[in-house]
Amino acid sequence: MEEVSCMSFMFSPYPYDDPNAVNRIAAADSLALGISRDTEETVRILATRAAEAARDKGRFLIGIEPYLSAPADLLSEKLAQALHGMGFGVTIRQTDNLFLDSDLLDKKLQPHLPEDRDTDPVLLFGSLFEGGYEALLDEAAVQDLAQELDAFSVSGRGILIVSGYAALVPALVDRYDLRLYLDMTQKTTILNMRSGPWTNVGRRERQALNLILRRCYYIDFEVMTELRKALIDGGKIDYYLAADRPDQIQAMTLDTLKTLFAIMVTYPLRCKPVYLEGVWGGFYLKRLRQLPAEMKNCAWIFDLIPMEVSVVADLGTLCVEFPFYSFIQTVGVDLMGPKCVDAFGGYFPIRFNYDDTFHSSGNMSIQVHPPEDYTAEHYNELGRQDESYYVVVTGQDAKTYVGFKNDADVEDFIAKTRRAEQTGEGFDHDQFVASHPSRPGRQFMLPAGTIHSSGRNQVVLEIGSLTVGSYTYKMYDYMRKDLEGKLRPIHTYHGDKVLRRDFREDWVRENLIQEPRLLRSGDGWKEITVGEHDLLYFSLRNLVFDTRIEDDTCDRFHVLSLVDGEQVMVRSLNNPDRFFIQNYLDIVVVPASFGPYEIVNTNPGVKTVVVHKTLLKDGFENS
Repeated sequence: MEEVSCMSFMFSPYPYDDPNAVNRIAAADSLALGISRDTEETVRILATRAAEAARDKGRFLIGIEPYLSAPADLLSEKLAQALHGMGFGVTIRQTDNLFLDSDLLDKKLQPHLPEDRDTDPVLLFGSLFEGGYEALLDEAAVQDLAQELDAFSVSGRGILIVSGYAALVPALVDRYDLRLYLDMTQKTTILNMRSGPWTNVGRRERQALNLILRRCYYIDFEVMTELRKALIDGGKIDYYLAADRPDQIQAMTLDTLKTLFAIMVTYPLRCKPVYLEGVWGGFYLKRLRQLPAEMKNCAWIFDLIPMEVSVVADLGTLCVEFPFYSFIQTVGVDLMGPKCVDAFGGYFPIRFNYDDTFHSSGNMSIQVHPPEDYTAEHYNELGRQDESYYVVVTGQDAKTYVGFKNDADVEDFIAKTRRAEQTGEGFDHDQFVASHPSRPGRQFMLPAGTIHSSGRNQVVLEIGSLTVGSYTYKMYDYMRKDLEGKLRPIHTYHGDKVLRRDFREDWVRENLIQEPRLLRSGDGWKEITVGEHDLLYFSLRNLVFDTRIEDDTCDRFHVLSLVDGEQVMVRSLNNPDRFFIQNYLDIVVVPASFGPYEIVNTNPGVKTVVVHKTLLKDGFENS
């Protein structure tokens, strides 16, 4: 594996699949019958369909479009072998020649992938690309292939398989007899890219891994998710294939996929998390989730980072895994509500992860995130990066850093961070950045521009606003080396420009660390607001109860985390068979269309349960 200096945490998922993060869908036997179990069965189904049609008209055209690094070559070869065995001549046509020459493509994309190491030392940041697949293609080559397909449809013999990126772009998609889309979760794609030999769309040679992955986030993933949505929305594919495992490619018709998603969105859902090691990582979550002993620690759990996680449907006789974003693209209105879809362009607007420094060697970095105008100007992103920390577990002397001290000389702080960045000279950050005692149940709000850090010896539920990338400007990192033994970069240039110098200790205590406020209550239950501010478009609340509590989505999704208690059931009041059994620290999405529901304490030995609830606040669409 190539070594990468100072890679974004999103680029380094741990290769572990959580077997417990599944969504059990009742009465789905008929759906399961319409989904193949493995690659062998998938090939048999597809080859049989192609052979029957080819016998009638003497020819058959198959188009195979993969998500980045999905095994299209493997599938096309296996299909060809099966069809050869049935007596058909088969030709496989790759799509490599459809793309612009690598030098021309690099030049075209360069504005989105700047190389200014003064402002971005390890070339981590970029700008989202909006040109679509067509902007990466050689128009003449696409037209040549279109003519080739037209000619084959008139006078060709046997079976022609067109396989690869851009096989199903609008100029080509309607020319095939059978159209297949191979989908893959983001985690598997990133692991494939890290292990090789995969590289970016349209490139024949690998670059340095950090450059490959940066282009993935800003270019490749954007064009591919755009095409995937267009194909699904437009009914332009015949089969959707879940292709994370080469030996277990599962095929279903587009109608089956849409039916499955339509059923799943009537349930509370849990995503399959992604686990990551980190230099400051702790051990509470590693022990709780019984993660592999080989893991150095568990710094983050991406429990609901929309572009990163997946969702698993358990249909009783088989399980199928999809990218969560594919699910969002298909049933977004039911999941998020129409106002949310309109306001955030179809993106899921809040992200959730756990940060674990419990019994670790140190704090997270002293850091800051950019506001909306900065992400728009520099990264072509839709939203700002606000955050919040909800303290779940603390050890001795746990604290959270938020804001500057009242008497801090911020310009001196910035000067010292620059010196640390340039010369490796450390300094005492406690002279400048205010710390606040942490305790379970305390909510810290962190609007864009707030200097902050989660201190050692705690677990926090981190809740943030929409950004596709992660724009963490580390201002100070204690001269610490990463897990590969290299100094971690800091980003004083950007941090200086977005820091809110006026967010001082007293103001923070008054505005960003609020005392809980009672919203409603009844016999043995209450709902309290633990964090809400004009600078954040989401509301943070706690549901506290002994036996049960009722709630209603009212066309806004809820995200629930069981932060105190062992197990609860989240169940629809209108359809009691629609439920999810939620365990301690599981994060569950209650779809906007779910309506009235209850949360029931399933362990009577636990007297009081606390469920942290996040929702878009009133008037979010105007925030």
